[in-house]
Amino acid sequence: MTDKCELIRDYLQQSAWLQGEVSCRFLAAGEYNENYMVSDGLRTLVFRINHGTQLNLDKQMEYEFRALEAVSPSAVTPRPLYYALDVPQLGNGVLLMEYIAGRPLDYRCDLPAAAGVFARIHAVPTSDALIVQADPARDIAAESYGLLQRYPGPHYPSVRALLLDYHDKIVDSAAEMAALYENEPFCIVNTEVNSGNFIIGEQGAYLVDWEKAVVSYRYQDLAHFTIPTTTLWKTDFRFSEKHKREFLSMYLRASESSLETEEVYEKNMMMERVILLRALSWCYMAYHEYTSAGRKLAHSDTFATITSYLDEAECFLQ
Repeated sequence: MTDKCELIRDYLQQSAWLQGEVSCRFLAAGEYNENYMVSDGLRTLVFRINHGTQLNLDKQMEYEFRALEAVSPSAVTPRPLYYALDVPQLGNGVLLMEYIAGRPLDYRCDLPAAAGVFARIHAVPTSDALIVQADPARDIAAESYGLLQRYPGPHYPSVRALLLDYHDKIVDSAAEMAALYENEPFCIVNTEVNSGNFIIGEQGAYLVDWEKAVVSYRYQDLAHFTIPTTTLWKTDFRFSEKHKREFLSMYLRASESSLETEEVYEKNMMMERVILLRALSWCYMAYHEYTSAGRKLAHSDTFATITSYLDEAECFLQ
């Protein structure tokens, strides 16, 4: 089997994205993308290979490139350089972008940094290149329903029934949520803000991995950041109500917003319910993918976490 780095070096030289001798090493992989660190001796960059889409897009890598372009004025995201879609020897598409050195976010000491990152990203203008979720409760409920319907198989039938019932409750409350957010501005939201997608480095804090960005309300990011299915994904941290209010106050100060913390807290709690539905519905879908043949990227630690979340689904939804 041809070494993946050899294929990457060949592609970079043929495309003229980099000049001279190119070094390459594996960096990290998620559920739908894998990342390699590449260098031509002058610059160190990330070469990203796509293997799937969560947004049902035919041109997933182009979409991520446009999202990175849109949020680049924030100065807290990687700068995109090039992308290509027709690269069958590597995947569904590839992207070359800035490499940012650092460590993952630590919830116990980096909440001010995360609040600042969100404030800067949410302040940039929205982009016509991105999907708009103007009615997030119904939009996310519809996505979650699709995940639950994809594999109505033998595993976790009681969890599937629980989530379908919870889905109906979210749909029933969608009008209330729409009224709650009707005076809020739209902004670009990342929607996948786990600790591993934050990079804390010498130059500050950054948010990477923009495959699922949309235009919606700020609460998609804030609620995703504060729910336990996010914080427990890679760490043992869980927000207390006190910590949650403190973080939201940090965000409002960084945003120079006139909103009151308690108003934002209540709106965030409403969105948390919606994001939890999506998180657990994805776990249900992913469990079936992991236990069937053909998944291109699979991680044993991720599968263990997915299983534990499904085992405790009822507790998460209380």
